Amino acid sequence: MVRSAERKKKLHSQMAPLHFLSIFLLFTFSLPTPTTSSNGEVGTLMALKSYLDPKDHVLGTWTLGGDPCKGDFEGVLCNSEGKVVSISLQGKGLDGVLSPAVARLKSLNALYLHYNKLNGEIPKEVGDLAELVDLYLNVNNFSGVVPMEIGNLANLQVLQLCYNQLSGSIPTHLGLAKKLNVLALQSNHLTGAIPASLGNLTRLLRLDLSFNRLFGSIPSTLVDITSLTVLDLRNNSLSGNVPLGLKRLNTEFLYANNTGLCGIGFKTLQSCPTDDQSVTKKPESVSKPQQIPQSANPNIGNPASYSKHSSAGVIVGSFVAVCFAAFGAFFTFLYYRRQKQKIGSSLDVSDSRLSTDQSNHLYKKHASPLVSLECSNRWDATSEEEMLHSLRFNLEEVECATQYFSEVNLLNKSTFGTSTYKGTLRDGTIVAIKRISKTSCKAEEADFLKGLKLVTLLRHENLVALRGFCCSRGRGECFLVYEFMANGCLSDYLDLSGDQLKGRFLDWGTRVCIIKGIAKGIDYLHSNRANKPSLLHQNISAEKVLLDRHFMPHLSNAGVHKLLADDIVFSALKSSAAMGYLAPEYTTTGRFTEKSDIYAFGVLTLQILTGKRKVFHRRISAEFGKLDELVDENLNGDFSRAEAAKFIGIALLCISESPGYRPSMETVVQQLG
Repeated sequence: MVRSAERKKKLHSQMAPLHFLSIFLLFTFSLPTPTTSSNGEVGTLMALKSYLDPKDHVLGTWTLGGDPCKGDFEGVLCNSEGKVVSISLQGKGLDGVLSPAVARLKSLNALYLHYNKLNGEIPKEVGDLAELVDLYLNVNNFSGVVPMEIGNLANLQVLQLCYNQLSGSIPTHLGLAKKLNVLALQSNHLTGAIPASLGNLTRLLRLDLSFNRLFGSIPSTLVDITSLTVLDLRNNSLSGNVPLGLKRLNTEFLYANNTGLCGIGFKTLQSCPTDDQSVTKKPESVSKPQQIPQSANPNIGNPASYSKHSSAGVIVGSFVAVCFAAFGAFFTFLYYRRQKQKIGSSLDVSDSRLSTDQSNHLYKKHASPLVSLECSNRWDATSEEEMLHSLRFNLEEVECATQYFSEVNLLNKSTFGTSTYKGTLRDGTIVAIKRISKTSCKAEEADFLKGLKLVTLLRHENLVALRGFCCSRGRGECFLVYEFMANGCLSDYLDLSGDQLKGRFLDWGTRVCIIKGIAKGIDYLHSNRANKPSLLHQNISAEKVLLDRHFMPHLSNAGVHKLLADDIVFSALKSSAAMGYLAPEYTTTGRFTEKSDIYAFGVLTLQILTGKRKVFHRRISAEFGKLDELVDENLNGDFSRAEAAKFIGIALLCISESPGYRPSMETVVQQLG
């Protein structure tokens, strides 16, 4: 009995450490760990990082202890539910591959990875991103085929895969992505026929398949896409009869260097042989997407791969080692998170960029750019921020001016996180108040403040003047207060006829003043005089030219891109590109210069002269001498021929394909007189 008791006592003493360890582990795992707004998506982002940036040269801010919904992950934005909705890493020099792990981000609606050095194949798992709207993978080194699974993306609007090394045929399955506005596959190695199923893309605005190896005829189904404005099929091996209906695209139907094409009504094409109404083409092939290399498998927990021929003992030993390493990593991570929670416990609340005007949808975001700019009458400005202090409004003034942001006062609502309201200040002054969700702003406070100071410096008769601003931590919003333009935007005066002309007709003298005023405004931005640095506008369009009660032009949104997050700015370029304001070199360089703004000015000038939103550059150049046919017919010939010829000539120089041929804005102002 004594020996038995001693054995039990000895066994109990040996088990005590293990018992203590099990209790410790149970207690540790049951602790209420601080939750993050990413809902476990950190692991997925880290898996993406390991393949996008294998040498860890670029994505240093992406760490296991970070939170993508607090601004810790560069280029990542979340929605109000703490789910990742946007990854914006264009032009970062990434030289890895795109992992299938991206499919785990179920709420992702924007993926911007263009202008990098990514290689490998585009994973078919991209087709599982049901919420995806924008997919930009252009200007990389992707190879393999275009995954047919992309056709499953019912919400996809823009698919940019151009300037890669893609091969195989264009999947017929793409015809199922019914919301596509832009399909850009140019400058790849694609072969086969153009699928007739692309005719099902009824919302398509631009289709670019140029500089590939496509053969066969042009499907007649493309004629049925009434929204199509640009069709570029240059430099392929297409043949057969060109559908006559494509003639409506005029100079925006590009088909050069397809020697087998023929048709009636196209200047550079010969008539098709009467005895050969059909042209034989190779049957369309639908390539099955290739599998992603094993090295891109996101499910691998350890970077080292295990050999299939390893012994059981080695596997068990490795497993034990991995377990100990995992426990150690977990405790380290837990400690780090708890320390970070103590440091960053002072969090502010902001509105989701996806529901800008619904302040009840909130999520936490760290390092707010607006914290030090809280709307209040007791804001202590430093000497460096004295000018900002003098321009501040408080939240009560902004709310009262807009009748608490009544829909009645809504002037404009953008899908890029901004909306504009008409407001009346207490002294009776009418203003326009731009409302910006904090999640649309620069992530770093220093960058936001720098941009805000720059905007306050802009003072010119042809810029919309900033009267002040207000930033609210509680609302998670920033408000920019501008002078109000009584006669709306220039786009309201284009494409008019009949009764639409009443009260909105611009005579020749007014058009001349508008063109000259816009030029002076851009020249002011580009110059570094008047105690301000040189600045690009980046988004010049008819919508951005506002007219006061005397029909004097004022450029709006000057410098606003300095306040907004990069992916918000990039999103705005889609509409600019669709309307023809985006300079052609941007497709290959991905950079804005002064010559980009000058290109947009040239397009704008032609719109004002012709009275049309859609201008055909090549037609205007070819028919330069026929001024009565080029200038807006609503003028009934009441315009100066000499001025019209001069302005058209300047505009054509501004929209030169080569930036080197475009004059400076200072030169343009001098030439306009």
